[in-house]
Amino acid sequence: MAKYPFETIEPKWQKYWAEHNTFKATEDPAFPKDKRRYVLDMFPYPSAQGLHVGHPEGYTATDIYCRYLRMAGYNVLHPMGFDAFGLPAENYAIKTGTHPAITTAANIERFRSQIKALGFSYDWDREVDTSGEAYYRWTQWIFLKLFEKGLAYEAESPINWCPSCKTGLANEEVKDGLCDRCGSKVTRKRIRQWILKITAYAERLLADLDGLDWPEPVKLMQRNWIGRSEGANVTFKIDGQSDTGETEGLSLEIYTTRPDTLFGATYMVLSPEHSLVEKITTPAQKQAVAAYIEEAARKSDLERTDLAKEKTGVFSGAYAINPVNNEKIPIWIADYVLISYGTGAIMAVPAHDERDWDFAKAFNLPIILVVAAEKPEAGKDYSAAPAECTAADGYSVNSGQFSSLPTGEAKKRITDWLEEKGIGKRAVNYKLRDWIFSRQRYWGEPIPIVHCEKCAAERGSGIVPLPESALPLKLPEVTSYAPTGTGESPLAGITDWVNTTCPQCGGPAKRETNTMPQWAGSCWYYLRYLDPHNDKAFAAKDKIDYWAPVDLYVGGAEHAVLHLLYSRFWHKVLYDFGLVNTVEPFQRLINQGMILGEDNQKMSKSRGNVINPDDIIKNYGADAMRVYEMFMGPLEVSKPWITAGLVGVSRFLERLWAIGEKPLCETEPGTDAAGGEALQKLLHKTIKKVSEDTATLNFNTAISAMMIYSNELVKLTEIKRALWEPLVIMLSAYAPHLGEELWEKLGHTETVSASSWPAYDEALTVDNEVTIVAQVNGKIRDKFTAAAGTPKAELEKTALALPGVLKWTEGQAVVKVIAVPDKLVNIVVK
Repeated sequence: MAKYPFETIEPKWQKYWAEHNTFKATEDPAFPKDKRRYVLDMFPYPSAQGLHVGHPEGYTATDIYCRYLRMAGYNVLHPMGFDAFGLPAENYAIKTGTHPAITTAANIERFRSQIKALGFSYDWDREVDTSGEAYYRWTQWIFLKLFEKGLAYEAESPINWCPSCKTGLANEEVKDGLCDRCGSKVTRKRIRQWILKITAYAERLLADLDGLDWPEPVKLMQRNWIGRSEGANVTFKIDGQSDTGETEGLSLEIYTTRPDTLFGATYMVLSPEHSLVEKITTPAQKQAVAAYIEEAARKSDLERTDLAKEKTGVFSGAYAINPVNNEKIPIWIADYVLISYGTGAIMAVPAHDERDWDFAKAFNLPIILVVAAEKPEAGKDYSAAPAECTAADGYSVNSGQFSSLPTGEAKKRITDWLEEKGIGKRAVNYKLRDWIFSRQRYWGEPIPIVHCEKCAAERGSGIVPLPESALPLKLPEVTSYAPTGTGESPLAGITDWVNTTCPQCGGPAKRETNTMPQWAGSCWYYLRYLDPHNDKAFAAKDKIDYWAPVDLYVGGAEHAVLHLLYSRFWHKVLYDFGLVNTVEPFQRLINQGMILGEDNQKMSKSRGNVINPDDIIKNYGADAMRVYEMFMGPLEVSKPWITAGLVGVSRFLERLWAIGEKPLCETEPGTDAAGGEALQKLLHKTIKKVSEDTATLNFNTAISAMMIYSNELVKLTEIKRALWEPLVIMLSAYAPHLGEELWEKLGHTETVSASSWPAYDEALTVDNEVTIVAQVNGKIRDKFTAAAGTPKAELEKTALALPGVLKWTEGQAVVKVIAVPDKLVNIVVK
């Protein structure tokens, strides 16, 4: 256990900050825009387990940065809240019958107390809770804006379905074919859903990444998820001679990034969910096709598109006409084609696509080479099937008038020809799919929509939004929280709540019973912090203009294509409505590394390697935990927790306490008695180093600089105010409780947070004398002191005369002398 009285110091200053509202942020006009900073942590989901030591890493980093900024003259907004809707609380309610609101409130209280125990300088007056009615009223309001803009729509569609959670999942919530929450194998299910048209913003979401100061891996993940490609949409007519009797006049549109390979299309593939499947399947194939569709529905998208899996499929009995050569080619149904990408249909070119190659080999379908690696030779025969598949560019062969063209030119010329003939057109496609938004659960925001049969009959649409005056639409009380598993949420069984009056026509209507996903509340919480108690708007425009956008956002990289993408989408919609002042919500993003267990593995209960912060605070204090987590290594790097390292940091804080116990000398700065020139210079070097490293979030090296300086101070018999106060101020950003106590011991009555960050004299950070290393053949043999900037010739002369050098050069021929000013001299001998 630490030897200084942290157990009394820390509660004392936490109480002081709370009573004095020390970190309350106001929209003070005295601060110009370049002197305001909005620093944000990704807010936590308040689980029953509470925090482990990995959670506070990012919070500690932003807290140090914010304390530094305030003392450096900035107006800082640094809020905290809770992402409170979600499955864990609902699952607990299902098991115990306890209302999710009760467990959520208890969990929030635990999280809040743990966070406050670490001394973070949040403005707690701005706390938000996404499950609170005053909050989700505005989440519902934003949904209605999305609906107004045509970006929220209802559709029956195949979705990812978790049989354990009994709810639909967005593509981003499926990892390796498993539910990201419970780990169950995900299947496919056709169900009525609310969907957000994020694809309408795909190009802007992609283009605007360029202006963000984000880690490149995160930007790359978003670019790949959006998946922009350029190609052509091509129309294939269905052969009217099919014995289904229903194919006359039908056509099939496909998207391809390689229109230059059209002459190599030897069959077509439809996704099992494609709307044409039922129309074109011949009677002889109906039973086989139906069985295959049922089998495909049990597979996740990941399983279906796994390159290593054995290819499966079934012939529809129908044929299409290849528009470039009028060849009749068979149409197959296969699960390696997804309805969610492109048009849900492909032209298969097995010579130049690995999946098509495997499928063609499995079902003995033709393979035609249409791209050669080298420019075709006149008269050479390219009719033989290739020995292997290649997707590389080259030169067109077996492609009619387009043969011999390089791939780039062939793409352009064939697309021009398709457009001239009216059978194709240039197209841009995205892998990004619209966001499956609704959930068949209880503990989420009710969707503010009613379904009215009278409006459907008279106006063509029975989907009616609630007026703003009806918000918030509150969750009703239920007797069972268990999802039905039928595609309806527990809300569907509450007839008194479901049956309502249509706000448009006054007739009978039914409420929407799906709820919003957990992501809804977190899409815009950073805006609510700006004006959390406003009941007229989600945030007043003047407050948005004062603080937005977020200058620094710190959180885990696991949110790259979930929260971060969704928030950017919602923000752009609000921007288009003129409700926010920037096109992007988060200007700079930092992903903190993970704190691993002492076994170098991710902390988890099953491994038994979880470190509880409550235990660390009890035995070493919050300041020790804060400083240790920052001293472990660079913020962005993952590193293992090592208790011995924590003990070392605790001793550093004990040393600082001991320095503060020394007699105080009131010598003014600049006098000889203020500590001597060497200590003065070390002080200014330390201030410079800590200032620069704190500003750039290199906290580990800043702490190291303070350790070095404190090692010199502890040698003094009395402590000089001019040497001590600057260190106490800098320390207070890292170890705020100890910093406040030491500041009070120095006689100050105001919080150290109100002081100014120390300045340094650049001239005092430059050494007048430097130590020069003397080497012989690269090995250190001696050292000497020289004036900074001493010429090379003088350094060489001094080095050659040193006893340690003479010992190793006597009788040797000096081949070369290499002098590096202010650093070293290396003598090379035979």
